[in-house]
Amino acid sequence: MLIVDDCIISDDIADCAFSCSLECCKGMCCVEGDAGAPLESDEIELLQKLMPEVEPYMTREGLEAVRRDGVAVSDPEGQPTTTLVNNRECAFAVWRDGVAFCAIESAYLDGRISFRKPVSCHLYPIRVDDYGEFRAVNYHRWEVCRASLCNPDTIKTPLYVYLREPLVRKFGEEWYNELVNQIENTKQ
Repeated sequence: MLIVDDCIISDDIADCAFSCSLECCKGMCCVEGDAGAPLESDEIELLQKLMPEVEPYMTREGLEAVRRDGVAVSDPEGQPTTTLVNNRECAFAVWRDGVAFCAIESAYLDGRISFRKPVSCHLYPIRVDDYGEFRAVNYHRWEVCRASLCNPDTIKTPLYVYLREPLVRKFGEEWYNELVNQIENTKQ
């Protein structure tokens, strides 16, 4: 276990190798699960504002769900998450050649918006749980990601390196540098 600021970080973040494999999983993290993607409070207002730019990328069903329920709903614990279509895929999921992609990220990649996607999606398979006094930063092991699980024989990139950009986005450059420093010190 590592501790940076108010974050308790699972050893898996340092020890496991990971590389997302859309060819294998088909983007099922946008489809499977018991709720939509966790949203931060500022992301809800931002998504509402960006909808005119994101709508052209969305499916008809996704648009209907957002128009009916809004960009966010509450999960069973009362936390805001993205709206789902028929209690299944994220309302922002779009399909290309049988693979789920994000309409928000598609608009970002086309230069229409400057917001890439919810930080929880960008960080996945890292999940951050807020417990008030501290935050837990864990590797969420899920069958959907089996092709990308820790396999040092085929994947060499540690999870914290693979997800450097979203970790910096969430916690800041100084936090990330401290994480790297602690990891490197424990390996000596």
